[in-house]
Amino acid sequence: MADTLTPDLCVIGAGPAGLAIAEAARSLGLSVVIVDRGRLGGKALHAGAVPARALAAAAAHAHAMRNGTSFGITADTIKVNFRRVHDHVDAVISALSPARSAPHLEALGAQVVTGDAAFVDKRTLKAGETLVRAHRFVLATGSRPVIPAIPGLDAVPYFTTDTILDNTRKLTHLVIIGGGAMGLELAQSYARLGTEVTVVEPAGFLSEFDPELAAVALKRLEEEGVHLRPHTTVTAIHARSMGIGVAIHGADGEATLDVSHILVAVERVPDLDTLGLDKAGIRRRKDDVTRLDLTPGLRTTNPRVYAAGDIVGGPLSVGAAHEQARIVVDNALLAFVPRRHTDVPRVVSTDPEIAEVGYSERTARTKFGTSFRVLRVPYAENDKARARRETYGVAKLIVGQRGRLLGAGIAGAGAAELAALFSLALAARLDIARLSRFAAPYPSLAEIASRLGRATPRGDDPLTRALLTLNRLLG
Repeated sequence: MADTLTPDLCVIGAGPAGLAIAEAARSLGLSVVIVDRGRLGGKALHAGAVPARALAAAAAHAHAMRNGTSFGITADTIKVNFRRVHDHVDAVISALSPARSAPHLEALGAQVVTGDAAFVDKRTLKAGETLVRAHRFVLATGSRPVIPAIPGLDAVPYFTTDTILDNTRKLTHLVIIGGGAMGLELAQSYARLGTEVTVVEPAGFLSEFDPELAAVALKRLEEEGVHLRPHTTVTAIHARSMGIGVAIHGADGEATLDVSHILVAVERVPDLDTLGLDKAGIRRRKDDVTRLDLTPGLRTTNPRVYAAGDIVGGPLSVGAAHEQARIVVDNALLAFVPRRHTDVPRVVSTDPEIAEVGYSERTARTKFGTSFRVLRVPYAENDKARARRETYGVAKLIVGQRGRLLGAGIAGAGAAELAALFSLALAARLDIARLSRFAAPYPSLAEIASRLGRATPRGDDPLTRALLTLNRLLG
């Protein structure tokens, strides 16, 4: 006979969003059941941001050794052992796994159930031999890669973003189908590790980011030997006795690439198909059946069931996962406690990084017309960037009327950390005058933030103008 659990909250999926929600619920003293297929930590830990950053760290060491001559350092030979690079990536995952393990979660008071989850009715979920009748459910099952219908692709082996980081061999010529953030990050890492890399993208690269910032990162990738082919489609894959032929069509017409390996890095879709959504009364969007019909509070069409993570609209950063956790807990468990929305930085972890928070120049123009200003500071004007020869980059602020800070964008070293500072400023509703009084340590990249704050003449501040006028009147 199946066991029946009756917790306050059941979270389906143990990725960043699911775990953040479970921990938030436990902090309120609520009973929590976590259902997962068994690989706790989700894609972010096992095949996403964490292992990709570990691979990028290894690639950065190889890149630094090849390019040390400007610092007076020369390395005669660079040898990359892909098995040991993989071991490094695996060691990072292993070091972080205990904090996402079942014993750790159970020590926090959550109960972990392993098995495939599916609803049997609007109030009951079945996982293995266990039934869960929770007060509230949260779907956080993540996403899966879409495999494009390219003739011949099914006849050759290929990687996806879920499997490429398991690779332990050198890849001679890797073609990446899809030029999103993850595809470009992996392209740079493999190029730095000695692989010839070509990225094929049907649209433009990083079109969702500020073009000025995207251009900084894309230029660096091309300088490092990554072949970028925007507005190009793969029309066919040809299996060969040696290697693979990839037929492409772009602005220059038809061509065939001779490659050794393929990485499919196109879009991902929510992993929903096995959850029994119909039995739970959970509907999908009419305009996009791959996604759920959700309210702004992330509630599905079943009032007992909420959603978070990649299935809301991914890929999702860990920071965004915690913001979604707050929204779900407020609405599902606290009957909605109104709080101001928190801007979460959007990051592309290439070298140099790209990070945006709040309004970009493009979105500000749509929202505010011409009632905003753009302040810029190039990295070349920062002393620490010069000392480290990291002058390739720019930081910009979007400033509205009365000096209101609307957003920030950075392309350069440490962009993610600088974006965190601007995210805090936005959350605190600081204006540009307050930012100008930020005292950064010297030398540091953080000085870019204070330099941006000082880029607006103090005379533009109404209070400053009033004080100057008063001082003149008083003699």
